[in-house]
Amino acid sequence: MRGRSNELEPAILGLLDEAPLHGYELRKRLNLVLGSFRALSYGSLYPCLKSLVARGWIVGVDSPVTPRPLAAKRARIVYELTPEGKHQFQQILASSGPTAWEDENFDVRFALFARTDAETRLRILEGRRIRLTERLDTIRQSFNRARERMDEYTLELQRHGLESVEREVRWLDGLIDNERGTTLRARPTGTGHPTDADTADGVPRLGTEPKELG
Repeated sequence: MRGRSNELEPAILGLLDEAPLHGYELRKRLNLVLGSFRALSYGSLYPCLKSLVARGWIVGVDSPVTPRPLAAKRARIVYELTPEGKHQFQQILASSGPTAWEDENFDVRFALFARTDAETRLRILEGRRIRLTERLDTIRQSFNRARERMDEYTLELQRHGLESVEREVRWLDGLIDNERGTTLRARPTGTGHPTDADTADGVPRLGTEPKELG
């Protein structure tokens, strides 16, 4: 359960940093914004909320709900960030270590990129690319060693996995080029070092398909 909590905590803190929310709305927004959480259950969400409350990062406040006819009046807990929670969220946004680019955390950190500074975004993207490049080398070596012993369906599954990682690497290449340009433009005049990212024309933008690499 702790592993899933590690994934959920930054996302929950990020949503509550925008506005207080009750559990139902939190779950709905997590499912909507973060594709990897489409199967998120209350059984995963509420233990994480309880843990965040225990650490003093969020607080739950009863909010009356207008009852339906013939229904008993009940309260719904609305969660909001505490000052300590806001501080912890800022610490998360500023972090760029290996946990930020691992499979289980990268999607969440990427979803928070709009509130992350450009240099931190770049470090996370470059770390993710290094990790995937290492994985790509391993997959290729395994694929080449075992392909003669694979049946056609196992071979196709391995090829699909290989192509998926290659696509993500190309996608990351486009994002990294864009972030390098953003970082250079954000620096005071004369402090940037010339790179191939100095030419902004033709650089893939967020939400566009990067060009195929030769």
